[in-house]
Amino acid sequence: MAKGEGVEQYSNASLLNKSVNADEIKLARKREHGNRLSVCSKICYAIGGAPYQMTGCALGFFLQIYLLDVAQLDPFYASIILFGGRAWDAVTDPTVGFLVSRSPWTRIGRMLPWIVLSTPLAVLSYFLIWYVPPFEDHKVIWYLFFYCLFQSLQTCFHVPYSALTMFISSEQKERDSATAYRMTVEVLGTVLGTAIQGQIVGMANAPCLPGPGDVANHSYIGAFNQTEPGISLDHTKNAYMIASGIIGLIYVLCAIVLFFGVKEQKESCRPRSEPMSFVQGIKLVMGHGPYVKLVMVFLFTSLAFMLLEGNFALFCSSTLGFRNDFQNILLVIMLSATLAIPFWQWFLTRFGKKTAVYTGSLSVVPFMILVVCIKSNLIVTYICSFAAGVGVAAAFLLPWSMLPDVVDDFQVQNPNSTGHEALFYSFYVFFTKFASGVSLGISTLSLDFAGYISRGCSQPEEVALTLKMLVSAAPVILIIIGLCILYSYPIDEERRQGNRKLLQEQRDNEADSETESTELANVV
Repeated sequence: MAKGEGVEQYSNASLLNKSVNADEIKLARKREHGNRLSVCSKICYAIGGAPYQMTGCALGFFLQIYLLDVAQLDPFYASIILFGGRAWDAVTDPTVGFLVSRSPWTRIGRMLPWIVLSTPLAVLSYFLIWYVPPFEDHKVIWYLFFYCLFQSLQTCFHVPYSALTMFISSEQKERDSATAYRMTVEVLGTVLGTAIQGQIVGMANAPCLPGPGDVANHSYIGAFNQTEPGISLDHTKNAYMIASGIIGLIYVLCAIVLFFGVKEQKESCRPRSEPMSFVQGIKLVMGHGPYVKLVMVFLFTSLAFMLLEGNFALFCSSTLGFRNDFQNILLVIMLSATLAIPFWQWFLTRFGKKTAVYTGSLSVVPFMILVVCIKSNLIVTYICSFAAGVGVAAAFLLPWSMLPDVVDDFQVQNPNSTGHEALFYSFYVFFTKFASGVSLGISTLSLDFAGYISRGCSQPEEVALTLKMLVSAAPVILIIIGLCILYSYPIDEERRQGNRKLLQEQRDNEADSETESTELANVV
């Protein structure tokens, strides 16, 4: 009797263990499968990044030259618009990030409602930026208002979209892969924005106006005015509106694809931290050392590329004399960057992200120097632009690839503080945008002091020197400062992989606890 009872107990225990093991295996497989993203989901997620880059590229490359030569604003007022819009944009980023972090979960997620609601108004305000109002007295107010409005609405799209990276999968490898898809599409978005804006505007580029010193040099003026006969300033204005309308339509289509193609995953079963004040949010993110260092690195490097982006079109048309070719030069840079994105994704997985930042940032420096040292030569300029695009690709990919690592590092060190992903992304964008606003405002103001002539066939020597400083000397110095700070950035590949394993163990423990709680509830 006792023997049979013992055998029965052993048999039941053995069956129970097999059942538990089988359930654990099934749960692990289900969890692993749930964290994987299909190629279709990654592409749909990536497409959502195109609107920000399309509009940002068009504004970055063309807004300065549009305000000076088409809207015909004084450089001083143009600098106020550029600085004011960027500074306002910088302020709205942490504000929106704070609001997003306190947003409740809805049927379609926590990030997606922001994207859906902001899209229509953002498109309308973007179109009105490129419209020249029929009055002269309040043009500055018009452009400043709609530029700030668009930046606010664009922030309501981009901050939740950026934070969505943390909610499409809990697997670091899947997030990195999705980020690579996103960066590729975003660079394609910059190509699309540059191509649409540049080619449409380039076909209706109004001729320059000769100044007092240009009257005697008719051949020099003719070299600049090789545009189609009959093109006037009104044609150029219409071209800008047509381009903005096409970009706005693509913006809406990309938002639709993102909404229907991506499923936002709910946060882990851990309860979210208590809502905190705005000041507490600043202290939280700025109290994490690796985050501060990463922000400082890309504050300087992105500032360098912003200076290059904001002044390169003007440099090509005014200093190099390629008034009718600058849009094609910009397109070559963006095409080169697009082709280089897969290379940099391979490079960072093979050699690490810090090494990729050093290599990518330094690779563009020789060509920044060369393009201002050589005499005006279109072929050499194309070659330098293509080579510089390789470094631009690294500037696009690497910041957004490294930011999730910092968020993961924070979660490892603060396991009880959750739900702050949007704060990290928004403050990161805040610092870079504020710096770029300062740089664009100062650079346009510098052109005013140098004596820039709107739509002038030639510019004073002081303007040429100022543009060379803005597209070469200043960016090179900023890149070097950023890379010096990067030396002390503590998250290397070993620490990154360690964080990934610790977070995975946390998720496994939480999932096991949730499963045990469910089983106990079922037994009761």
